Amino acid sequence: MTVKISNQIVGYRVKKADADATEHQAPVHAETKPVEMNENIERPDFLLGTTYKIKPPVAEHAMYITINDILLNEDTDHESRQPYEVFINSKSMEHFQWVIALTRVISAVFRKGGDVTFLVEELRSVYDPNGGYFKKGGVFMPSLVAEIGAVIEKHLKAIGLLENDELSETTKRILAEKRAEFEASQSTATNDDTSNDYPANATMCGKCNTKAVIVMDGCATCLSCGDSKCG
Repeated sequence: MTVKISNQIVGYRVKKADADATEHQAPVHAETKPVEMNENIERPDFLLGTTYKIKPPVAEHAMYITINDILLNEDTDHESRQPYEVFINSKSMEHFQWVIALTRVISAVFRKGGDVTFLVEELRSVYDPNGGYFKKGGVFMPSLVAEIGAVIEKHLKAIGLLENDELSETTKRILAEKRAEFEASQSTATNDDTSNDYPANATMCGKCNTKAVIVMDGCATCLSCGDSKCG
């Protein structure tokens, strides 16, 4: 293209060949920052919910724990499922006040965002001054609050916020063999309906709080989590 110069030339510079192309390029938009959980996020009309039922012996009726999750950054590489709120329902009214207070505090922590997994340890470390109890399967719960914490732990593992420490198939097979061998070596049996899923004379495991530790060949082994004093 020819350009007529009508003014006096006072200087010049060499224009690079790709300068025009650069000037006419569409602006590059920075990558959208993923949305993180925070208390300013409005509650959507639809939440993903999961309900867990527990029947602690310290309560007359069963309790139903519902945890609702919010889906952030849906249909993107940053999609994540975060807990948003929790509800606890039961016919039992003796625990009504503190249950409502607990659910509101936990829901507020969920909405704050960040690492909420600390709630599990805090709740599971609550001890009942009247003593704890064994739930079905021989797992010891130091209090009703601790069992609520165990439910939250189970849920956080299900949505991927906590690592699932499930035993491998090989470990499960070895423990099953140990259990069968131990039970075969016992000459007495129990018909007690309250017995747990493990041998009646099993002792408490300090790692998983399950009454599932047996001693074979001088070695104490937990049939629930596989913890062993012999390595």
